[in-house]
Amino acid sequence: MKYVVRSKISGRWERKFFETKAEAQTYVQQKDVELLNQGREAVQFPSWLRIEAQQGQERLQPHGKTISDAVDFYARHLEATQRSAKVSQAIDELIENRKGSGVSARYCYDLKLRIGRFSNDFGDRIVSTINTAEIDDWLTRLNLAPVTRNTFRRDLRTFFSFCVTRRYCLDNPVAKTRKAKEVDSEIGILSVDETARLLKAADDTSLPYFAIGAFAGLRPAELQRLHWEEIHWGPKLIEVKAAKSKTARRRFIKLRPNLEKWLRPYRKHNGPICPPGLRTLELETREKAKITDWPANALRHCFASYHLAHFKNAAELALEMGHTNQQMIFDHYRQLVRPRDAARYWKLCPPSGHRRKIVPISAATWIR
Repeated sequence: MKYVVRSKISGRWERKFFETKAEAQTYVQQKDVELLNQGREAVQFPSWLRIEAQQGQERLQPHGKTISDAVDFYARHLEATQRSAKVSQAIDELIENRKGSGVSARYCYDLKLRIGRFSNDFGDRIVSTINTAEIDDWLTRLNLAPVTRNTFRRDLRTFFSFCVTRRYCLDNPVAKTRKAKEVDSEIGILSVDETARLLKAADDTSLPYFAIGAFAGLRPAELQRLHWEEIHWGPKLIEVKAAKSKTARRRFIKLRPNLEKWLRPYRKHNGPICPPGLRTLELETREKAKITDWPANALRHCFASYHLAHFKNAAELALEMGHTNQQMIFDHYRQLVRPRDAARYWKLCPPSGHRRKIVPISAATWIR
């Protein structure tokens, strides 16, 4: 190569080698034409726009993005904003959607209650304009326990996922928020003696409620919806209907011998088992039984703890409690009580001469 052309291309010096002078001159002429054309284009390209484009490219370069990427992203954002909706409107649409999907009225109520607090602060905002930092700050300001905060976060995530499907926003800003760290606390239960005192202190209206809670382990909300016709005396089963279950799945719980003895004097054809004024009755009965410490979900946790220690069947217990697997059983209830205490628990029965209601019906009418 005898001839070399040195030129500056896009701000960088380059050298090009050729065998003949004619080839080198032809290359120079081509570059001159290109330079001339670029000069003409530059005249038609405003200086402010060229500077802005250069500065934009410099800002995007560390992130590995181009001006085209930025334009595409912002164009999608503008389109989403234009077709978006106010938070309050989107919440109403979500609730109606869930009702139409057949979820329980209680679920819709709880969902609207929690998301309603978000609507109080963001109801007039356009969904697509709300970012992760704002949601994170809002969750922090609630000043709630970790479990409760995560429940609010879960419902907000549901809300924004719904908004994504409606194309009210491009993505779910809740997905990147911080999840509060939950510290497992020990399950609290009543002792065998406390359970005995509770049943002794209960009156005719509340005793079936407390007995089923202690020896069948329904969730409080499920127990409050339970009716007498859902106790099947013949096969000795208690039915939790799907519509009344937290998991929306039907299940059966064994009507064990001691629970049957507690319930038979109070059996009815139909009607709710939960008495009116339950909250007041609970407080009065606990006070009468001299129970000062009442753990959360005390009766359900008693059922699970004493059941596992006595019957030693985690699979059966998980099914009766409405869990999808046994892991929660092992995590919370294993080795919580001693076997001898569990044996005493399942022998708790009404004393001889216990109050009875005379029901003038034949056995054939009430046995199911």
